[in-house]
Amino acid sequence: MSKHTIPTIETDRLILRPLTVDDAEEAFGWTGDERVARYMLWSTHHDTSVTREWLDSLEYNDKEYGWGFVRKSDGKLIGSGGIRYRPDEDRWSFGYNIRYDCWNMGYTTEATLAMMSFVRKEHGALRFVAEHAADNPASGRVIEKCGLHYVRDGEYTSFDGTKTFKSKIYESDEGEEK
Repeated sequence: MSKHTIPTIETDRLILRPLTVDDAEEAFGWTGDERVARYMLWSTHHDTSVTREWLDSLEYNDKEYGWGFVRKSDGKLIGSGGIRYRPDEDRWSFGYNIRYDCWNMGYTTEATLAMMSFVRKEHGALRFVAEHAADNPASGRVIEKCGLHYVRDGEYTSFDGTKTFKSKIYESDEGEEK
């Protein structure tokens, strides 16, 4: 996988920037929180060394991007997310996670809309897909606010195979989005 530069993106309240190993302590604020990790592909990190290993392993190809979400008001790293091209579906898929104390404040929607806008400009992206655990309707609201609509049920399993979730899958085509 070739390395490429992940740009910094600014929104009204956030700065989206590449994550580094130096972010391990702050990132552990959500990776180590079972409430955040509950429906994620990854399992709860039990100490910062696991978070450091994850951050050290991050590598992106030229159609895959990941960012840390930094709150402008206090410079605090509050979450992360990414977006990547899925050639098998000819769609861009995105995901995100954010500190529990930042839930329901609109940060995730703001960051996701910025990621989508970036790939529209950079790659001419027109079609998007996203999925969330059926038992996590708040994530579905974020996806809908980003202009996607529910298309079918699905299922996904965590990276380590310990969790399997019924899911909701959403899609969008240009012209249907906000």
